[in-house]
Amino acid sequence: SGAMAASPGALRRAGNEEFRRGQYGPAAALYSRALAQLEAAGDAAAEERSVLLANRAACHLKDGACSLCVADCTSALELVPFGIKPLLRRAAAYEALERYSQAYVDYKTALQVDCSVQAAHDGVNRMTKALLEKDGVNWRQKLPPIPAVPISAQTRWSIPSAQAPGANTPPATAPQGRPDQTAAGMERARTLKEEGNELVKKGNHKKAVEKYSESLKLSQECATYTNRALCYLTLKQYKEAAQDCTEALKLDPKNVKALYRRAQALKELKDYKSSIADIKSLLKTEPKNTAALRLLQELNRT
Repeated sequence: SGAMAASPGALRRAGNEEFRRGQYGPAAALYSRALAQLEAAGDAAAEERSVLLANRAACHLKDGACSLCVADCTSALELVPFGIKPLLRRAAAYEALERYSQAYVDYKTALQVDCSVQAAHDGVNRMTKALLEKDGVNWRQKLPPIPAVPISAQTRWSIPSAQAPGANTPPATAPQGRPDQTAAGMERARTLKEEGNELVKKGNHKKAVEKYSESLKLSQECATYTNRALCYLTLKQYKEAAQDCTEALKLDPKNVKALYRRAQALKELKDYKSSIADIKSLLKTEPKNTAALRLLQELNRT
């Protein structure tokens, strides 16, 4: 009897529990109940509704209901534009529906929002191959326009948003072929990383370093290295910061955050030549990056 009065948050958590157990139908039903409760709240609940829609979309994706997944992601993105999860889930659904050009646009948009998302890099590569086969060398001319992502929606210079901590979101669908025994480790690594991100927001960089270090033992992820590098910069541990960026760049050679933060560390270590080299390679990827241009100006004065 008390269950009927469950809050949207409680329904969402119950849905996530079902999702983790692989019960996608029941999870979707719980998300739907939470959404029904929030209908009346309108704009005030936009973020919460967006998360629920993206979660329900993940259920549809798992159950192979790709058109329903696309619809929920589109609604989620109307409420909160440029959300990484709905973009990636809609891209995956488009891909399954063989609508490769739409999938390409979504993967590409996700990359503009956060250049460290491996699933988006992989998706862009797969779609490029598929479109090349389908439409030939001029495939780009047939693409729908790729939306310009406003700076405010780009997460590359900041610590990723903690808007959706691990407990409230179904895990992103793991890439095919990753053995299952590491799934728990990956999940734990992600939780530790998010705990680190929370500590950074509170200004506790020392504690954050501990969380990122634990996370990296379980999963060597580019973003975790660049986040820890940011902490090391703040703590004036410039050698360690540079080392973390180097590790990140082994995983993603063009990573903008890693190049920028390594340049900052090298400047403090008075290795101006290498610092300038990093900024120059960053500017090849993002010629208009204002933070990088500013740092280059300072370096040219030294």
